[in-house]
Amino acid sequence: MSTIEAGRATADHLRLMTLMYGTIAAQVVGIAARLGLADRLGDAERASAEVAAAVDAHPDATTRLLRALAALDLVAETGPDRYRLTETGALLRSDRPDSLHTAVLLLTDPAMLATWARPDAAVRTGLPVFERVHGADFFTHVGADPRLSERFNAMMRQMTLPVARALPGAYDFSRFHTVADIGGGDGTVLAEILRANPTLRGVLFDTAEGLAQAATTLDAAGVGDRCGTVAGDFFVSVPGGADGYLLKSVLHDWDDARCATLLGHCRAVIPDGGRLLIVETVLPDRIDPADPTPYLSDITMLVNMGGRERGRGEFAALCARSGFAVVATHPLLGPYSLIEAVPAG
Repeated sequence: MSTIEAGRATADHLRLMTLMYGTIAAQVVGIAARLGLADRLGDAERASAEVAAAVDAHPDATTRLLRALAALDLVAETGPDRYRLTETGALLRSDRPDSLHTAVLLLTDPAMLATWARPDAAVRTGLPVFERVHGADFFTHVGADPRLSERFNAMMRQMTLPVARALPGAYDFSRFHTVADIGGGDGTVLAEILRANPTLRGVLFDTAEGLAQAATTLDAAGVGDRCGTVAGDFFVSVPGGADGYLLKSVLHDWDDARCATLLGHCRAVIPDGGRLLIVETVLPDRIDPADPTPYLSDITMLVNMGGRERGRGEFAALCARSGFAVVATHPLLGPYSLIEAVPAG
């Protein structure tokens, strides 16, 4: 074997070993989030003993945790037994507007991890395993647990905010008189759209649990007087009276049949000249190994919810099945795009 071949074999070995340790790496990040380690480090450089005292943890174990975090580039080793947050690690701070702290807490929660003890069943059957493990589907289980529900809503807000802020600059919402955000949660997306369009009115539609923090979000954005909230089940019906219907990160939670039902309800109330706006991760035409997150999200949807991430053609087929025709796709941030569709026929 040549030196180049040996080096490549070593790199391949390291790559696969890193993937094998992926579950442990996620747990290391989860421990840091649960301890509030990033908040304690803040902007300072600290010795591991200081960090251990601040988070009430064992000194030697904290040193070992900090070393692992440094190997993952979440903290930097600035000197012998001294550490500070990296730019990536700072996203674990709970006081940042772009924080991923709550997302880490939810995704490393025992209730979420329990389903990954049996992922093979999802691949063999094509069906989620969450209900087998917990006795209820994902949304029923989360809705019945106040702690998980709060974390889920907070995670959705944290992960939605960057896309919400990009939307008004990527699409002209001034063409509408009313936008209905279907499955819009606490209103993070709709608040940004209304704030950028002072004459626009909004309707925020979700379950009662999903709307729990909506009033706070809308009032904080100064748009509460232009946005009504409606609680309901979008598999039964959606509110009428809007000329723009928005679904952000909703369809990927469900299989094609359930999505067609939801989109059919939108088709039943949307007026001629109205627009359906779908904001989702759109899988590229060719797989990009440089960014595996859309595909890992796809497997997560399979295991936990029975949903899926989709490509452009799949969204077009889903819209056509429900009485819509896709007329444009507008790139947003990262893998996200806004798919614009009109009533067909």
